[in-house]
Amino acid sequence: MTKGPSTAAHPTKLPLVLAVVAVVAVVIPAGLLGGAFTAPVSGLPDAGAIVRWGLPVVRAIHDLAAASTVGLLVAAATIIPEARTTSRRIVACRYAAASGVVWVVAGLVGLVLAFASLSGSTLTDPTFGAQLRTFVFQLETLRVAVISSAMALAVALGAALVRRRSGMVALAVLSILALLPLSLAGHSADLSSHDTAVTALAVHLVSAVLWVGGLLALVMLRPLLGTALNVSVQRYSTLAGWCFAGVAVSGLGNAWIRVGSIDNLGSSYGALVILKVAALAVLGIAGWRQRSRTVDRIAKDPLAARLFGRLALIELVVMGAAFALGTALSRRAPPPTDMQMGIPDPAFTLTGYDAPAGPLTGSDWLTVWRIDWLWFGVSVLAVTLYLVGVRRLRSRGDSWPVLRTIGWVLGWAIFAWATCGAPGVYGPVLFSVHMLMHMTVSMSAPILMVLAAPVTLALRTLTPRQDHTLGPRELLLGLVHSRFLAVIGNPVVAAAIFFGSLVIFYYSPLFELALRTHTGHVLMTTHFLLAGYLFVWVLVGIDPGP
Repeated sequence: MTKGPSTAAHPTKLPLVLAVVAVVAVVIPAGLLGGAFTAPVSGLPDAGAIVRWGLPVVRAIHDLAAASTVGLLVAAATIIPEARTTSRRIVACRYAAASGVVWVVAGLVGLVLAFASLSGSTLTDPTFGAQLRTFVFQLETLRVAVISSAMALAVALGAALVRRRSGMVALAVLSILALLPLSLAGHSADLSSHDTAVTALAVHLVSAVLWVGGLLALVMLRPLLGTALNVSVQRYSTLAGWCFAGVAVSGLGNAWIRVGSIDNLGSSYGALVILKVAALAVLGIAGWRQRSRTVDRIAKDPLAARLFGRLALIELVVMGAAFALGTALSRRAPPPTDMQMGIPDPAFTLTGYDAPAGPLTGSDWLTVWRIDWLWFGVSVLAVTLYLVGVRRLRSRGDSWPVLRTIGWVLGWAIFAWATCGAPGVYGPVLFSVHMLMHMTVSMSAPILMVLAAPVTLALRTLTPRQDHTLGPRELLLGLVHSRFLAVIGNPVVAAAIFFGSLVIFYYSPLFELALRTHTGHVLMTTHFLLAGYLFVWVLVGIDPGP
């Protein structure tokens, strides 16, 4: 009897090999580019070699652990098929719990080392502990690290206990949310285009972590996937495509904001940006090769799984180098722009933008614009996905009312005008215009959006999964028929949320928080849009509910 080629040993050793290679690929470039191997400047306080060498290394480990945790939870919730005789999701969650612990520990150790680096105090200084306790919640860099680590701890504990798919979805969402506070620290918080920079960094961070983490999850779980490797790789490839787009667009935008001009590309910071763009290009080519050559071969040839392992190794090495470049960028200050070297006016100090040129006139309502790339991007994405859904319906011979399509496009156009046009420009400095922006976001735009029946369109176009995993359609159905929506979808509750939140917002410190902070402004806009959509849906909604 002739044995076929055994692949058991190879998958078993591959995660360990990849882990070692990935750590080396991150640690060495991070140390070289982050200044770990550079002698301290004479006359300036130095926290010591342990801090100088340890901080970039710990940050690199933190990034890899965070990516592994997020990737494993997303894979368990939405990618990996499960059979009656397997427990792949549970194993993925237990792996996520272990990497989550590393995430927490690395985050806290990095916090200590970051404070030592900022203060110039050595770890053996008798006053170091007292200084750390005093400043840990006063410095934004340390404060967001504490918040992120606390959320990561909740993720790790939950991953060790969870068994239901709904719980895995919740943990995956929480793990992604744990990344967002980190986008508020670093150089993006000090840039002239603060809101745009923070938004770009948040999108870049989440996209990169999902991209890297998803691949790490597939590699770690490969020995357990068996025949499910094919469908898992296909689903990851779709996710990776979206992540690549997010990383590319947000990374290039944020880099340009930081560099400021072509002349600054010659600086050390500009050189690191160029290296990271090159790494992104290499990753794009590697991902394209995986999708075009490897995915189909895995379904036809069992030996192609080895090809996936080798290609994954190459991608992880380049991803590790890109992570290291990101760590190095976070350790270096970007070159000053003309705006930063000038003296900003009071409006800029309070809002992050220059004051409008003058009073609002008739034509200004249509001609004054300042693009908020978060909401403009959301609007474009929502319209694009809707149009793709309509096209998919018509390609198979089904019809869709034209008025619904027009309503959806107009609804998001009104929303984009409210957030990026004259209301968005004058809202931070004029209370009356701020109220107009809120009323438009919560009342005018949702009426057209609700009447466009986007949920019905999505349910008719999204492909249902037959292997009991949670794809986009299953997640949407779960939300539509959830107890949570049944409660808040009650007309009395929806009305209370809609009208009550207006009173609470304007007669509490939340109003000032929304004006002064980017996070507060984003949460405010999100809340009023969703509250308005919910209230209108309860009154005249076409889409199904609980």
